[in-house]
Amino acid sequence: QVQLKESGGGLVQAGGSLRLSCAASGRTFSDYCVAWFRQVPGKERELIAAISWGGGNTDYADSVKGRFIISRDNNKNTVDLQLNSLKPDDTATYYCATDRFRWPPSQFDAWGQGIQVTVSS
Repeated sequence: QVQLKESGGGLVQAGGSLRLSCAASGRTFSDYCVAWFRQVPGKERELIAAISWGGGNTDYADSVKGRFIISRDNNKNTVDLQLNSLKPDDTATYYCATDRFRWPPSQFDAWGQGIQVTVSS
């Protein structure tokens, strides 16, 4: 099973940008589709972006489309999420997760521990 770890979170002002990274270890990363989720306390976890095994397909939630960009580098075993034009509503804990067999990903077999993104107004 692949192990995942997120990095790059932090505090940013509204309108600013952050770049999150999901680093994988343990298995061949190109065997997995990868998704980014976010969660606010008291709310359901929201799938916001996904990328296919080789990176040829991407998908975004309407809430982030046009502002966030997902990309991957299978040589480095990383999937990045570029967060642009951030809003206070983007404040959440962000998670990456993998689905080995499905596109779009829907059944997730590994999760990172999450990383906090806080957007101040």
